[in-house]
Amino acid sequence: MNKPSPPQGAQAALRAVRLLKIFSNERPEMSLAELSKASGLNKTTTHRLLRALQSEGLIERNAATSAYSLGAGLMALGVQALSSNDLRRRVRPLLRMLARETGETATLEVPVEDSMLILDEVAGSHVLGAAGNIGTRWPIHATSTGKVWLAYEDSGLDRLDEELQPLTARTEVRKDAFPAQLMEIRRRGYAVTVDELEDGYSAVATVIRGALGDVQGALSIGGPTQRLSATRRAELGTSLCRTAAKLNPEY
Repeated sequence: MNKPSPPQGAQAALRAVRLLKIFSNERPEMSLAELSKASGLNKTTTHRLLRALQSEGLIERNAATSAYSLGAGLMALGVQALSSNDLRRRVRPLLRMLARETGETATLEVPVEDSMLILDEVAGSHVLGAAGNIGTRWPIHATSTGKVWLAYEDSGLDRLDEELQPLTARTEVRKDAFPAQLMEIRRRGYAVTVDELEDGYSAVATVIRGALGDVQGALSIGGPTQRLSATRRAELGTSLCRTAAKLNPEY
């Protein structure tokens, strides 16, 4: 994926941010040596940056193991970001309406690097369904929200890595297969994934636009594949497009 060049004179800040991004659900706690290796920085530089981040509460150090993890300060920033996000405030009523009318989980997602971040979510009424994933990031090539974003963004295909990783047997990993998919998505106005992100999970998504017609994020409805038949997915796609139009009727 092509990335913009970092600004001049921001090396220390960029290094600190990249250290924070190394932590993941799979590796929530890491040693100095592991962070140094993962970041490509020497231990002295890594330690200096970690101490600076720790002083602001963005990193915590386990006194028993000397390992590092993300700090409570980041959680506070995350909560503040969510509460001050204008897009989330505007879309929240639509998510509630979609969840109520369809019975399925509705999400608002935005792109972050090569993934889609769940910015907000409202659970459906079914006992079996997707819920509790705010803050989760999924690979952009395996999600309905990611595909619809790729279809409508000018540099969409540039967001795809050359080597795409499969999450299931049905995940599309051939980059040359995407142009035809994106053309079909633009034709009907919404994207569909079936068992691509996770076996037994399907989703439908469409884009939401700003006042100038710019694509700001994606609305999605997802649930068990056994409940979301082809006919049902088409119905949900139409409903999503109609709902998204309420944010900006001109588009």
